[in-house]
Amino acid sequence: MNTQIQSDLIKELGLENLPSDKQEELIIKMTEVVLKRMFIETMDRLSPIDQELFGGMLENQAGPDEIENFLKENIHNYEELLQKIISELKAEMKSA
Repeated sequence: MNTQIQSDLIKELGLENLPSDKQEELIIKMTEVVLKRMFIETMDRLSPIDQELFGGMLENQAGPDEIENFLKENIHNYEELLQKIISELKAEMKSA
């Protein structure tokens, strides 16, 4: 997640008064959740050939920018999907 999204999450969830190390810990955990959900959604939306290419990128430890560019090229409305997953996570955390 980019820093703007992280800042927005901290503000929207009312976490700005927490010590910075706790904020960072929560952001790391939330990022892990978003990445796991994105992976599931990604695999559901990629063609079998693109799934293989994506798997190869992960095995070869491709950089985050390379992976994001690949997903943007191969998944229709990638940015909207990412925003949807982040919004769902925010709603879950607010209701918890």
